[in-house]
Amino acid sequence: QVQLVESGGGLVQAGGSLRLSCAASGRSFSTYVMAWFRQAPGKEREFVAAISWSGGNSDYADSLTGRFAISRDNAKNTMYLQMNSLSVEDTAVYYCAQKGGPSIATIPSRYVYWGQGTQVTVSS
Repeated sequence: QVQLVESGGGLVQAGGSLRLSCAASGRSFSTYVMAWFRQAPGKEREFVAAISWSGGNSDYADSLTGRFAISRDNAKNTMYLQMNSLSVEDTAVYYCAQKGGPSIATIPSRYVYWGQGTQVTVSS
């Protein structure tokens, strides 16, 4: 049974930063692609970033490149999302997800396991 637990969300002012963490357990973390998605109220879940099993490859939503950075520490079974220059539009529940296979994907249905989400609220 895979468990993904997000943490690090909270309330931050516009222009601020947050670092999210996703702790994984249940199977070999280092062999799976991991990703972050987010969902704002009334909107569909959208891709944020993904990272290969080794950490050597990553992909970002076009609108987030340069502000967000995804990373992972396989020794700690943990993935991170550093978010800088946050704006009100970044307010959402952020989810981490895990998929099988070596390729990075941006579609939620490609991911098998999901965390419960962590709320990020950016105030103006």
